[in-house]
Amino acid sequence: MVDEVVLKNATETAWSVYRAHHPEVDPQDGRRCLLERHLQRRGEERESDTEALAGFGIAYLQRFFQDGC
Repeated sequence: MVDEVVLKNATETAWSVYRAHHPEVDPQDGRRCLLERHLQRRGEERESDTEALAGFGIAYLQRFFQDGC
């Protein structure tokens, strides 16, 4: 199970970086929830730290624009 503090910090970091590059995205956009779920699963698959999870989260969010979402 991923540590809640690690998950929260990774989610905040990834979301902040993503929104800095895409300011048109609303802070309460549904992608944030999807990001948190993705990082939760990713953290459960293997032990990860905040930086590693944040990196996975940023990559995950970048796919939204590449896939046309």
